[in-house]
Amino acid sequence: MNRDASVGGSPLRPGDVVEVRPAAEILATLDKDGTLKGMPFMPEMIAHIGKRYTVSRRVDKTCNMVDESGSRRMRDTVYLGDLRCDGSAHGGCQAGCMIYWREAWLRRVGTNSTDPGTSDANSAELERVARAATRSMRELAGNRSEIWRCQATDALKASEPLKRTDIRQYWRELTNGNFGRLRFIGLLIRAFLMDCAFQLGLLKTLPLRGSTECTPEGPPLNLQRGELVEVRSPKEIAVTLDQSGTNRGLSFDREMLPFCGRTFRVKDRVQRIIDEKTGRMLSIPKDCIILDGVACSGERSVCGRWFCPRAIYPFWRESWLKRVDNPERS
Repeated sequence: MNRDASVGGSPLRPGDVVEVRPAAEILATLDKDGTLKGMPFMPEMIAHIGKRYTVSRRVDKTCNMVDESGSRRMRDTVYLGDLRCDGSAHGGCQAGCMIYWREAWLRRVGTNSTDPGTSDANSAELERVARAATRSMRELAGNRSEIWRCQATDALKASEPLKRTDIRQYWRELTNGNFGRLRFIGLLIRAFLMDCAFQLGLLKTLPLRGSTECTPEGPPLNLQRGELVEVRSPKEIAVTLDQSGTNRGLSFDREMLPFCGRTFRVKDRVQRIIDEKTGRMLSIPKDCIILDGVACSGERSVCGRWFCPRAIYPFWRESWLKRVDNPERS
């Protein structure tokens, strides 16, 4: 039916308390493909029905990793807290993407309300609809392949092109509550200077590059979830990179620089992720680590990706980390 419900009143802003609508109301917004304006309602979201969360950020734009053609305009969408997809309905994908919530799937509640909401008899039907288009078999390069579909793979369908010269996107970031005014101005100035430097050839997309054509594998640390590690210095990391700024195909991104020298806990070893471009499940046989509390800020990116809110987990090679003695680790 794809009827767009409303949260009532003005658009949601960071700090607003909302409740995820009952399954029947969410079903009424979805089309035959289980989407609202191109955005899939994923099976992993069903567990949040009836629960209440605080809006952490409006998603008025997002970076485009599907065809990398620039940022995209997103409408009527927010993030709730740090709710991320656990991949349970997507083959165990470990990307941990933030979940997009259309405002029509939410309703604003009073901050003093204590009613937690109740489960819904229509949850089974909603799960059936949500799972129906989660994966399919397609012909790719002459081979029959299993293709996964999620909010990340369908980002183009759920958004619109956004020109870098469209200044309205920056006005929205200033007024939608995502940033305080002084912080926004500071970030905008830095982003503008970085982008100008990039366009003039004074700044490379990758901050660090090595001097060799290939990089040898260092001794394995076999890091496990919960261990403490320290991110090595830029100088130490540069030694592990080849001339293209990668270590065995994995790049050290500019957004990772602020974490150098700091200590974090290992969140997980990543072995499976869905490729946003193709929908294929990628197996990662080599060391690939994500760290707890470490995500892309979107504040150091260039090429028009300023203020991207996706907070993607960067992937770390073990050679960029060093174990910190932690005898009390549980």
